[in-house]
Amino acid sequence: MKELVEVIATSLVDYPEKVVVTEKETEKAIIVELRVAPEDMGKVIGKQGRIAKSIRTVVKAAATKDDKKVVVEILQ
Repeated sequence: MKELVEVIATSLVDYPEKVVVTEKETEKAIIVELRVAPEDMGKVIGKQGRIAKSIRTVVKAAATKDDKKVVVEILQ
């Protein structure tokens, strides 16, 4: 999941070298944290959160084969 989020985020932003994706696995879910440059925050979130929602949807669809819940958090 980490690689998927990283590929999507780097293709959206102006500063791909500042994209940092970390993955934490808990008993119930996999938490993927996405950090981007402050200037790129709007590009990752999108108008009314549409791009962020789309990223979460794609990751959730990819996670169905692993049968785990995936949470994508966008942090500053």
